[in-house]
Amino acid sequence: MPNPFGAPEISVQEVNQRLQNGDEFVWVDVREPHELQVAYIEDKRIVELPMSLLAAQQLDAIPEELADKEAAVIVFCHKGVRSAQVTMWLRQQGWANVLNMEGGIDAWAQEIDESVGMY
Repeated sequence: MPNPFGAPEISVQEVNQRLQNGDEFVWVDVREPHELQVAYIEDKRIVELPMSLLAAQQLDAIPEELADKEAAVIVFCHKGVRSAQVTMWLRQQGWANVLNMEGGIDAWAQEIDESVGMY
């Protein structure tokens, strides 16, 4: 299902393939800290950037891992809606290669790794 913000998307299968291929990208989790306790993907590429922090601090919240606006970036949240918003916002701020992970961590848990957990 397309997201309501028109953000370009990537499926969890495609993200998993990129991981298997060793592709370089920054994986941004925009969920809130309490959500990380319920479902979590173990990967050193993941940068935690809660949407509430981004909303409050705007560009000041951007971590150094996102300094390169040409780097490949994949954003995810619980179901793909908040991450679609952040994807579009980052693109508006000049990040060129940002994709929303369709279905969020729920889709990841259903289709790739059920040990991640769902909520």
